[in-house]
Amino acid sequence: MSLQEQVMVEMKAAMRAKDSVKLEALRAVKSEILLANTGSSSKDGLTEDEEMKLLQKLVKQRKDSAEIYKEQGREDLAEPELAQAAVIEEFLPEQLSEADIEKEVDQVIAVTGASGMQDMGKVMGASTARLAGRADGKTISAIVRKRLNK
Repeated sequence: MSLQEQVMVEMKAAMRAKDSVKLEALRAVKSEILLANTGSSSKDGLTEDEEMKLLQKLVKQRKDSAEIYKEQGREDLAEPELAQAAVIEEFLPEQLSEADIEKEVDQVIAVTGASGMQDMGKVMGASTARLAGRADGKTISAIVRKRLNK
Protein backbone atom coordinates (compact mmCIF):
# COMPACT_ATOMS: atom_id res chain seq x y z
CA MET A 1 0.00 0.00 0.00
CA SER A 2 1.41 3.39 -0.95
CA LEU A 3 1.87 6.20 1.54
CA GLN A 4 -1.04 8.12 0.04
CA GLU A 5 -3.35 5.12 0.45
CA GLN A 6 -2.18 4.60 4.04
CA VAL A 7 -2.83 8.26 4.83
CA MET A 8 -6.35 8.04 3.37
CA VAL A 9 -7.17 4.96 5.46
CA GLU A 10 -5.85 6.66 8.61
CA MET A 11 -7.78 9.86 7.77
CA LYS A 12 -11.04 7.92 7.57
CA ALA A 13 -10.31 6.28 10.92
CA ALA A 14 -9.46 9.67 12.47
CA MET A 15 -12.71 11.15 11.13
CA ARG A 16 -14.72 8.30 12.62
CA ALA A 17 -12.90 8.69 15.94
CA LYS A 18 -13.30 12.49 15.80
CA ASP A 19 -9.55 12.84 16.45
CA SER A 20 -8.94 16.40 15.23
CA VAL A 21 -5.19 16.50 15.93
CA LYS A 22 -4.54 13.30 13.99
CA LEU A 23 -6.84 14.41 11.19
CA GLU A 24 -5.08 17.77 10.87
CA ALA A 25 -1.65 16.08 10.71
CA LEU A 26 -2.85 13.57 8.10
CA ARG A 27 -4.38 16.32 5.99
CA ALA A 28 -1.03 18.10 6.01
CA VAL A 29 0.70 14.91 4.85
CA LYS A 30 -1.87 14.39 2.10
CA SER A 31 -1.47 17.99 0.96
CA GLU A 32 2.32 17.68 0.79
CA ILE A 33 2.06 14.43 -1.18
CA LEU A 34 -0.30 16.04 -3.67
CA LEU A 35 1.99 19.07 -4.04
CA ALA A 36 5.01 16.85 -4.53
CA ASN A 37 3.19 14.70 -7.08
CA THR A 38 2.11 17.79 -8.98
CA GLY A 39 5.68 19.06 -9.11
CA SER A 40 7.13 15.65 -9.94
CA SER A 41 7.86 14.83 -13.56
CA SER A 42 7.38 11.07 -13.16
CA LYS A 43 3.92 9.65 -13.75
CA ASP A 44 4.41 6.93 -11.11
CA GLY A 45 4.35 9.39 -8.23
CA LEU A 46 6.88 9.68 -5.45
CA THR A 47 9.52 7.06 -4.73
CA GLU A 48 9.68 5.57 -1.26
CA ASP A 49 12.83 7.60 -0.56
CA GLU A 50 11.10 10.83 -1.58
CA GLU A 51 8.13 9.96 0.63
CA MET A 52 10.43 9.43 3.63
CA LYS A 53 12.16 12.77 3.02
CA LEU A 54 8.77 14.47 2.77
CA LEU A 55 7.62 12.94 6.07
CA GLN A 56 10.88 13.86 7.79
CA LYS A 57 10.50 17.44 6.57
CA LEU A 58 6.99 17.64 8.01
CA VAL A 59 8.09 16.23 11.37
CA LYS A 60 11.03 18.64 11.51
CA GLN A 61 8.75 21.61 10.73
CA ARG A 62 6.43 20.70 13.56
CA LYS A 63 9.21 20.12 16.07
CA ASP A 64 10.86 23.42 15.13
CA SER A 65 7.54 25.23 15.52
CA ALA A 66 6.96 23.62 18.90
CA GLU A 67 10.44 24.66 20.04
CA ILE A 68 9.77 28.27 19.03
CA TYR A 69 6.41 28.24 20.81
CA LYS A 70 8.05 26.87 23.98
CA GLU A 71 10.71 29.59 23.88
CA GLN A 72 7.91 32.15 23.75
CA GLY A 73 6.10 30.49 26.64
CA ARG A 74 3.20 29.25 24.49
CA GLU A 75 2.80 25.65 25.68
CA ASP A 76 -0.80 25.73 24.43
CA LEU A 77 0.49 26.04 20.84
CA ALA A 78 3.49 23.74 21.27
CA GLU A 79 1.48 20.70 22.39
CA PRO A 80 -0.61 20.30 19.18
CA GLU A 81 2.55 20.66 17.06
CA LEU A 82 4.28 17.87 18.98
CA ALA A 83 1.15 15.71 18.81
CA GLN A 84 1.02 16.17 15.02
CA ALA A 85 4.73 15.32 14.76
CA ALA A 86 4.06 12.08 16.66
CA VAL A 87 1.25 11.18 14.25
CA ILE A 88 3.45 11.79 11.20
CA GLU A 89 6.35 9.83 12.76
CA GLU A 90 4.13 6.73 12.76
CA PHE A 91 4.66 6.54 8.99
CA LEU A 92 8.46 6.71 9.27
CA PRO A 93 10.66 3.67 9.88
CA GLU A 94 11.81 3.19 13.46
CA GLN A 95 14.45 5.75 14.37
CA LEU A 96 17.88 4.54 15.49
CA SER A 97 19.15 5.23 18.99
CA GLU A 98 22.11 7.57 19.49
CA ALA A 99 24.36 4.59 20.24
CA ASP A 100 23.41 2.95 16.92
CA ILE A 101 23.97 6.22 15.06
CA GLU A 102 27.38 6.58 16.71
CA LYS A 103 28.34 3.07 15.53
CA GLU A 104 27.27 3.86 11.96
CA VAL A 105 29.15 7.19 11.99
CA ASP A 106 32.26 5.46 13.34
CA GLN A 107 32.09 2.98 10.45
CA VAL A 108 31.73 5.83 7.93
CA ILE A 109 34.71 7.63 9.46
CA ALA A 110 36.78 4.43 9.23
CA VAL A 111 35.77 3.84 5.59
CA THR A 112 36.35 7.44 4.47
CA GLY A 113 39.56 7.81 6.47
CA ALA A 114 38.38 11.11 7.96
CA SER A 115 40.79 12.61 10.44
CA GLY A 116 39.40 16.00 11.42
CA MET A 117 36.80 18.69 10.92
CA GLN A 118 38.05 19.33 7.38
CA ASP A 119 36.44 15.99 6.46
CA MET A 120 33.04 16.91 7.96
CA GLY A 121 31.31 17.25 4.57
CA LYS A 122 32.57 13.91 3.33
CA VAL A 123 31.48 12.11 6.51
CA MET A 124 28.11 13.90 6.66
CA GLY A 125 27.30 13.03 3.05
CA ALA A 126 28.07 9.36 3.51
CA SER A 127 26.39 9.17 6.94
CA THR A 128 23.23 10.93 5.80
CA ALA A 129 22.92 8.60 2.81
CA ARG A 130 23.54 5.54 4.96
CA LEU A 131 21.08 6.54 7.69
CA ALA A 132 18.39 8.03 5.44
CA GLY A 133 14.98 7.83 7.05
CA ARG A 134 16.33 6.24 10.22
CA ALA A 135 18.00 9.24 11.87
CA ASP A 136 17.55 12.98 12.09
CA GLY A 137 20.14 15.09 10.27
CA LYS A 138 20.63 17.31 13.33
CA THR A 139 21.52 14.28 15.46
CA ILE A 140 23.87 12.90 12.81
CA SER A 141 25.60 16.27 12.54
CA ALA A 142 26.11 16.55 16.30
CA ILE A 143 27.60 13.04 16.49
CA VAL A 144 29.87 13.60 13.48
CA ARG A 145 31.16 16.85 15.03
CA LYS A 146 31.81 15.10 18.35
CA ARG A 147 33.67 12.23 16.67
CA LEU A 148 35.81 14.45 14.39
CA ASN A 149 36.79 16.82 17.22
CA LYS A 150 38.53 14.05 19.17
